Amino acid sequence: MENKLFTDQLGREVAIPFPPRRIVSVVPSQTELLYHLGLADEVTGITKFCVHPDHWFRSKTRIGGTKQLHVDQIIALQPDLIIANKEENEKSQIDVLMEHCPVWVSDIHTLENACEMIVKVGEITGRATPAQELAMEIQQRFASLPTRLLPVPTAYFIWRNPWMVAANGTFIDQMLQYCGFENIFKDRRRYPEVQLHELRHAQLILLSSEPYPFKAQHIAEIQEQAPQARIELVDGEMFSWYGSRLLQSVDYFLSLQATLR
Repeated sequence: MENKLFTDQLGREVAIPFPPRRIVSVVPSQTELLYHLGLADEVTGITKFCVHPDHWFRSKTRIGGTKQLHVDQIIALQPDLIIANKEENEKSQIDVLMEHCPVWVSDIHTLENACEMIVKVGEITGRATPAQELAMEIQQRFASLPTRLLPVPTAYFIWRNPWMVAANGTFIDQMLQYCGFENIFKDRRRYPEVQLHELRHAQLILLSSEPYPFKAQHIAEIQEQAPQARIELVDGEMFSWYGSRLLQSVDYFLSLQATLR
C-alpha cells in the first residue's frame, strides 16, 4: 500500500497507508460511523465506551476508555490508522500514539464540523461516496427542523458532584439551538461547574444520560432549587454523538418538542 497525505481537523498532514486495513477508533461516535461505512473487517480496536453496534462491542478488542487508553495494547495491534478526537481523548496519550502510528484527529463544535468529519473519514478509509451521501442526508434532515421564534431558556446538565453543564462552544450547545432551546449558560465556555441557585431563569432543564447517568431520582433534587422549571431526562447520545447517530437525532428532537408541548 502506498501512503497518501490527508489533512485532519487540526490542520495536520497525516500520511496514511491507503486504503487502511487495520483501524483503531478511540471515540464512540466515530466508531459507530465506521460501522455505518461498512468497515467491519478493517476496525480492529475500539474503546470500552464504543457500545454501538452491540456486536462490535462484544467482539472487537477493547483498548481502554477514551481518556485512559491502553497505549501499549493499541501499538501492539499495529494499526495503520487511529481515528481520535481533540476533546474526547487525552493529548498526552495521542501524542505518544503519533510517534508509532498515523493518527487522524477530529475537532467538532458544530454540525458543519461533524459533516466535514464524516466526509473526511470517508476519504481516509476508502469510503468517500457513502460518507458524502451520509453527510448530505444529515444536513437535509437538520434543515427540515422548524425554527422557534421564542427559544426556551434551557440548562443541559452533563455531571453531578460537581454540577456541570454544556455551555457555549460545545456541540451540545448547537444541538440545543437546533431544538429551539436557548442555553442559559451561553455566556460561559465549554463545560463549567455551576450552582443550582443559578437555575432561576431556566424554563427547561435537561438531564443527560451521559457521561453522568442521570436518573429520575435526580429530578427531585434539582426541582427543589428550580421549582419553576420543567425537568426532563434526555438521551445524551442524540445531543453529543456527532457521527452517523445524527441520522436519528432530528426525529428525537421532534419527539422531544412534541412532548414539551
